[in-house]
Amino acid sequence: MTHVASSMDVVDFVPERNQFVYTFGGSQPAATITPGTALRLWSEDAFNNAITSVADIPSEMLDARYLNPQTGPFYVEGAQPGDTLVIHIVELTPARSWGASAMIPFFGGLTATDRTSLLHDPLPEGVWIYEIDSAAQTVGFQTHKGDFELALPLEPMLGTVGVAPAGGEVHSSLTPERYGGNMDTPEMKVGTTAYFGVNVDGAMFSIGDGHYRQGEGEACGTAVEGAMNSTIIVDLIKGGGPAWPRLENDGHWMVVGSSRPMEDSWRISQVEMIRWLGELYGLETMDAYQLLTQISLVPVANVVDTNYSVVTKIAKSLLPTRSAFDGIHADLRDRARSLS
Repeated sequence: MTHVASSMDVVDFVPERNQFVYTFGGSQPAATITPGTALRLWSEDAFNNAITSVADIPSEMLDARYLNPQTGPFYVEGAQPGDTLVIHIVELTPARSWGASAMIPFFGGLTATDRTSLLHDPLPEGVWIYEIDSAAQTVGFQTHKGDFELALPLEPMLGTVGVAPAGGEVHSSLTPERYGGNMDTPEMKVGTTAYFGVNVDGAMFSIGDGHYRQGEGEACGTAVEGAMNSTIIVDLIKGGGPAWPRLENDGHWMVVGSSRPMEDSWRISQVEMIRWLGELYGLETMDAYQLLTQISLVPVANVVDTNYSVVTKIAKSLLPTRSAFDGIHADLRDRARSLS
């Protein structure tokens, strides 16, 4: 693998509403960048700003054709199939003073859906607005019934990050797959470096679906959704493209698998982590399988999307020190300091 980097250009990009894309694949690039570029981006919330009040009725306000708008795609010069696209998240800042979550008919982890047929009527729909306290760095939960209130820590993340799929395929931005997409893992936060296998020339990556916070699983189907100002550094490693998204922060190695049924998502993330352990430590497959069995954590990222996403996560503190992808995570972490 060869790390390709240039001096760090800084590019600001705020899309017009007619520039949003709703798929991975099938779109023309919004801009072309070189490896090593820092991007300052604005993205709209997953509702496309159609929900702004507790009085809104989701089934009347939302248009399924225009959900989960993405900022991008960006063409990365020199990226070719088989390479590794690297995205390091430097900063995530809410672009509004409030976020919204909603109960949507026949959508969520604990209701009948288009794929899970049950006899019950749809659960009651509704909207919860979470006001941000910038000084305290919290979002406020308030019940519809009663006077229970709670300040929760503001923990921004990106629900959707990915590259164009292989084979000329075009997938909805609501779908997570081997190219990334709508994984909805809270691990996609500041300080995380994500590695994606490049499938097409230029990689054609997009981001969106900002969450001001989300529990593991995204149980009801929507997090605290909000427009986001994101700063990321984009880099490229020639070759070595992983089959499924790999994540790294200072404390953990992680792999995301997305499929249905959920156990296949788990299997994907486990198998790919076994392979990564083999690469990092020279372990034979069965030895890596045994080790993973004793040390892995498996948070469920989402139980609601067109595919479910599961993360296999291993603490670096349990293992000898190693550098993945030529140590680029530490390099990007250091470069990020110059953007503060």
